[in-house]
Amino acid sequence: MSKKTTVSSLAGKSVLRETSLPGLKLFSRGKVRDVYEVPGDKLLVVATDRLSAFDVVMAEGIPDKGTILTQLSVFWFKFFQRVVPHHFLTAKVEEFPDGLKVFRDQLEGRAMLTDRAKPFPIECVVRGYLAGSGWKDYKATGTVCGVKLPAGLQESSKLDQPIFTPATKAESGHDENISWEKVVERIGAPAAAKLREYSLLLYSKARDYAEGRGILLSDTKFEFGLRGNEIILIDEVLTPDSSRFWPREGYQPGRPQPSYDKQFVRDYLESLHWNKQPPPPHLPQEVVEKTSGKYRKAYRLLTGAPLN
Repeated sequence: MSKKTTVSSLAGKSVLRETSLPGLKLFSRGKVRDVYEVPGDKLLVVATDRLSAFDVVMAEGIPDKGTILTQLSVFWFKFFQRVVPHHFLTAKVEEFPDGLKVFRDQLEGRAMLTDRAKPFPIECVVRGYLAGSGWKDYKATGTVCGVKLPAGLQESSKLDQPIFTPATKAESGHDENISWEKVVERIGAPAAAKLREYSLLLYSKARDYAEGRGILLSDTKFEFGLRGNEIILIDEVLTPDSSRFWPREGYQPGRPQPSYDKQFVRDYLESLHWNKQPPPPHLPQEVVEKTSGKYRKAYRLLTGAPLN
């Protein structure tokens, strides 16, 4: 049985913090996702309701979070179907191998069957606005990850062109921004160029689409891997966990923007005297509820449909 906790005030909704799928080999358990090996060189990627902030997993789960992450990723995989190759196969339990269907209560809506790929050790971050660590970097150096930007920009300023600002992919602890030269050194020039090309292309198409739905895509993170010799898009895509979503209405440079992502949790944690090391502080019920609401709103605005 899965380990579940209940947020009682949300109509008794339960949250799935950890899966248990006896008979399947656990491939990895990350901050949010539990990944299992499936015969045929496939993976089962299950998004739980765990929430991490500052690389620490919170004790409380966020209702609907795992379902939103999976369903929004599925939306984008289909949106980019003819743009880049990817690992997504299906998110329908009835199309999963027979041995998985007995776990429907844990998998329904939150699991994807994917091709297996060898991940590149690079976080492919694209920034279209100056925010977060990018803003801090710019204030200190006038650059973001070594990319020189014009003087006089403000917090949340829109950049003339999106910039590719890669980072290391840390198994534990914090990812670290790295230079383009370091990316080339790690994975070679041809692969580095392709990852940058794909990342900027995906960001630009998603930014234009999202703006038409009332959302500004400040920045996002993509991951890629090798399926044989082919570079493909993997992991999650353009979710509130991997992206900074701002309401288009009311946008104003020179200050932080309200967001449809976990920035709300980060802001709450920043108000505490917490050293950002485990164990995490308790998240009040109000913070849990508002975070769940922000994730649901992002899903609804981007897809045009309510969460089932």
